[in-house]
Amino acid sequence: MGIDLHIHSNASDGTLTPPEILSLAAKLQLGAIAITDHDTIDGVKQALQFGIPPSVQFLTGVEISATPPPLFHCPGSFHILGYGIRPEDPALNHTLFQLQDARRNRNPRIIERLNNLGIDLTLEQVRQIAGDGLLGRPHIARLMVQKGFADSINDAFDNYLAKGKPAYVDKFRVDTSQAISLINAAGGIPVLAHPYLLESESEKKLEELIVTMKAMGLKGLEVYYPDHPPEHTALYVRLAKKHDLLMTGGSDFHGALKPEIQLGTGRGDFFVPYAFYEELQHQL
Repeated sequence: MGIDLHIHSNASDGTLTPPEILSLAAKLQLGAIAITDHDTIDGVKQALQFGIPPSVQFLTGVEISATPPPLFHCPGSFHILGYGIRPEDPALNHTLFQLQDARRNRNPRIIERLNNLGIDLTLEQVRQIAGDGLLGRPHIARLMVQKGFADSINDAFDNYLAKGKPAYVDKFRVDTSQAISLINAAGGIPVLAHPYLLESESEKKLEELIVTMKAMGLKGLEVYYPDHPPEHTALYVRLAKKHDLLMTGGSDFHGALKPEIQLGTGRGDFFVPYAFYEELQHQL
């Protein structure tokens, strides 16, 4: 029985509602899931209010945007997953509100830069794409594709929206140590997300990062991820065991935003063992 512990709903940049995700997980006979939206737990709260199907185990979750620790650099956002958090924790909710506010303030500036490049979009048009979710760059990219300004979402990022591109605008992020502390204080388990995407210089550098973060309170490593090559997955398993970290895995499902990635199975050959959920649950 497989699980999926990295899922985005339309509360952030996914396209399915939390109830739709729960129903799909039950249909696919997944043993356990976690909704891990970017910088918000609104989707988690909606799922709990809707009711969890009896056949699916559910972990509360979040994916926090953070700045990398000192002396370590990465090309994009540095993401810390948090599992088993208390959804009503005041400190966590306060910080997530700050991060959401930073995202909201960033969007008009991105639209302005695109307009200056001759790309005719409005913030209201992007809001129609996002619906009730937290508006972000993926929604802007979807609108660019719809209006013919980009061939695909990846094309929109590669040419306009990614870091270093003409419409990119940086945003506020919390320190890694603060993100880890917030998750721990909210009763959760902090996990370093998709280490392969960090493009670390070497195995030694990655291990140094893990040691640094464990000293901050890190408790897990996302070892299974659709973009992890097999040799890297094996490396992350070794590092997790060596440094006594929990192992997790998930598809990073976004619905129609990433249609090639399916819930639970990624590109069709992805599988995360149920034992990972059991180990997490044991530590909560």
